[in-house]
Amino acid sequence: MIITDKPDLTSISSDTLNLQHNLPTKPQSISLESRFVDLVPVDVSAHAGPLFSLTNGSPISILGRHINEYNSNDVIWKYSFDSPSSTVEELAEVLTKRLNTDRARCFCVIEKKSKSPVGIINYLNNYPEHLKIELGGIWFSPIVQGTKANTEAVLLLLEHAFSLGYLRVEWKCDDRNQRSKKAALRLGFKFEAIQESHMIVKGETRNTAWFRLLHSEWEDVRYRLKSSLYAKDELWWESIHAV
Repeated sequence: MIITDKPDLTSISSDTLNLQHNLPTKPQSISLESRFVDLVPVDVSAHAGPLFSLTNGSPISILGRHINEYNSNDVIWKYSFDSPSSTVEELAEVLTKRLNTDRARCFCVIEKKSKSPVGIINYLNNYPEHLKIELGGIWFSPIVQGTKANTEAVLLLLEHAFSLGYLRVEWKCDDRNQRSKKAALRLGFKFEAIQESHMIVKGETRNTAWFRLLHSEWEDVRYRLKSSLYAKDELWWESIHAV
C-alpha cells in the first residue's frame, strides 16, 4: 500500500461539476476595479488611439513620469504574436481581432492615477468543460512596466476566475521570454514543462514554457500578492482577508 499526504485532487463536488455547463465558452464581458488599475472591456474606438500613443516608441510623459524614445519591438512586442503597429488603424485591427477570438475576452488596463489606457490583458483558451482558462496576450506601455499596475491587473483576473469556480489558470510564453517566465513565477504560477516546436510564430519555431496555478494553491498566492501590493495601506491590507 502506498500512503501519501497529498490531497485527492481527482475528486470533484457535484456543485463544481455543474459549472462545466453554466460557465460561458466566451468569458463574460465585465469591468473590474481595484486601487491602481481598472480592467474594462476593450472599446476599440476609445482605446486604440491612447494605447498607440503609449506603445509606438515615441517619448511618453504622464504625471511627471517620462520615458525616452524606445524600440517598441524590443520593449513590448518581441515575443508577442503581434508586431508593432505603425498606425492607430493597425492597432485597432489587432484589438478587433482579439475581441473576435473564440474562448477569449480582451480587457484594457486603465491606470487609476492618470486615467490612461496603459495595456492589454486577456482571458484565453477558456474551457469551462475542464474548468481551466489562460491568462495571456499581455502587454503594457513602458510607462507602467515593472509597476504595481502589472501585478494588480493579473490579480484581478485571477481573483475573478477562481471566484467563478475555475480549477486551473494557465500561463504560456515563448521559452526565450525570460521576463514573462520570471513574471509567472513571481505571480505564483508553477512551471510545468517546455513544449518543443509548439507552434510557428513570425516565421520561427517556438518552444513554449507552460506554467499553471491551481485553485488549491490560490489562497496562499492571493495572500502573498495582496501583501506585496497593499501592505503599506491599512484599508487595502484589510481587503486581504475579504473573500
